[in-house]
Amino acid sequence: MKTAIWLYLFMFVAFFDLHAQYPILSPFAISLGAAPSFIGLILGVYSITHLPGNLLAGYGVDRYGSKRFIVFSLIVAGIVLLIQSRVTDPWDLLIVRSISGFVLAFLSPACLSLLARLAKDSVQQSKLMAGNGFVHTMASVLSPAAGAFLVAKLGFSQSFTLLGWLLIITGVLAIFGVKERQYTQSAVELFPQAHGHGAHALPGGIEGSNARTGTIPWLFFGVPLAISCSQGILFFELPLMKETNGSILTSGILFSLVSLGALVTLSMVFLNRVSPLLRTSLGSLALAFIFFGLSIKWPLPMHVSLFLIGMAKGVIYPAIASLLASLTSANRYGRIFSFLSISFSIGAFIGPIVAGHMRSHTSPYFIAFICLMTALTLLPLRGFKAIQT
Repeated sequence: MKTAIWLYLFMFVAFFDLHAQYPILSPFAISLGAAPSFIGLILGVYSITHLPGNLLAGYGVDRYGSKRFIVFSLIVAGIVLLIQSRVTDPWDLLIVRSISGFVLAFLSPACLSLLARLAKDSVQQSKLMAGNGFVHTMASVLSPAAGAFLVAKLGFSQSFTLLGWLLIITGVLAIFGVKERQYTQSAVELFPQAHGHGAHALPGGIEGSNARTGTIPWLFFGVPLAISCSQGILFFELPLMKETNGSILTSGILFSLVSLGALVTLSMVFLNRVSPLLRTSLGSLALAFIFFGLSIKWPLPMHVSLFLIGMAKGVIYPAIASLLASLTSANRYGRIFSFLSISFSIGAFIGPIVAGHMRSHTSPYFIAFICLMTALTLLPLRGFKAIQT
């Protein structure tokens, strides 16, 4: 499992860099003279430019393997961050963030596809996906506070430069650390392509063989879209809330509280044996209720609410990845995880923009609640068959 350890390292560094920017991007854009609505666009464009990258990554990973996309994504994203450190205009920041979104779109489908191929059965796949969630969470626990601390000590420019070089060095290590050829062949034998015409169907008819005969309806992808939209709203709102008192460091600590909550549920390894569809549905429902509570200013302190949001995320994200892997043949992992990334990207684009334009009229948290409940209402439970636990 050396390859899995390397993959976890690469994803840790990538997520660390990404989450380290959450508490500092909005203040950085403000320092450049950006208006709140334009800040929402800057945060959202990163996600919308994921779309073409996700589409290319899905088919490219299935055809050429994961390694070259992992190396490309890490190194080029690091170079883009070095350029971002020299930005002096909000429009330039918008352009740089759009390029960064496209480049990093290749990383998640490539890593998740290779992780799924490492498994020998569905239970091990679930554990590997939970491991990915654990690494993601550890990075997001440490990075917001670390990013805020870096800015407090070094300033915006030097902080982005340091994060950029970290990505470049990690990309170089990926050249030597990723070994995938042996796992690609064994995965095809363990999780063969579906028989018949269903093997070539896309979401709405993605088939597996033997135990993997379930279908994934299009409407299912509304759930990750709504979850990502709600997270985009949260990430926009947190640095601007009165609880932060305008402090970047306080904002970073609040982001870390979300990740600490996720760490709690990710540590509950027994959850890996529960149906991934059940985990996805109940986790999303709990997340919706928490956002509703925030929208009506329920009596729970903000710190507790953020911790609960994190706990829900710790249940949801590994469950979604496990569900998709359990219903998909090995030679289609790249495409199915690219569709998942596309859903996340669209939601993350919509969330900050909606929050930036609507926060003066209604609580953005109520919009997050509506998005999640709508997705759960439309979830086609009857469309899922032969789901692996």
